[in-house]
Amino acid sequence: MVRKLKFHETKLLKKVDFINWEVDNNLHELKVLRRYRIEKREDYTRYNKLSRNVRDLAVKIKDLNEKDPFRVTCTQQLLEKLYALGLIPTKQSLALTEKVTASSFCRRRLPSIMVKLRMAQNLKTAITFIEQGRILMLAWRPSLRFSWFLSGHLPAGRGGRRGAAVLAGWLSS
Repeated sequence: MVRKLKFHETKLLKKVDFINWEVDNNLHELKVLRRYRIEKREDYTRYNKLSRNVRDLAVKIKDLNEKDPFRVTCTQQLLEKLYALGLIPTKQSLALTEKVTASSFCRRRLPSIMVKLRMAQNLKTAITFIEQGRILMLAWRPSLRFSWFLSGHLPAGRGGRRGAAVLAGWLSS
């Protein structure tokens, strides 16, 4: 049983809503963190901020006159960059930038690329390979993001039978 609150306690808690707590309004964030096995919440917030900046930039470009040559060059440059990073599937239109989310950035992380290329069975083993140094990279961080070009040149690296098995599986596919 809970005791009855005193007058000054009820006065203080009058403006606090325990049902809709601001900090707990991050169910989607937790789903993404779990799905892509992101250890640091700061990485997700950085991806979210970048995706918001991309969408805001696209809106500002859309507000320009359609026949303005500056708009055309900015649109081409933005679409080229996003396509090169692997965040959008094609360079067709500026409408694709609306679909850039934090999950788009998470899909280009090294463990996700390894699972996509079948170098690892799941994200957990991919992260383990990276942390153990079985992937030949300059830095063994799971938060490393890959462009389209780099994902085609992902080598397996030093270490043991498991690394050799990953390399053999990668070369055969």
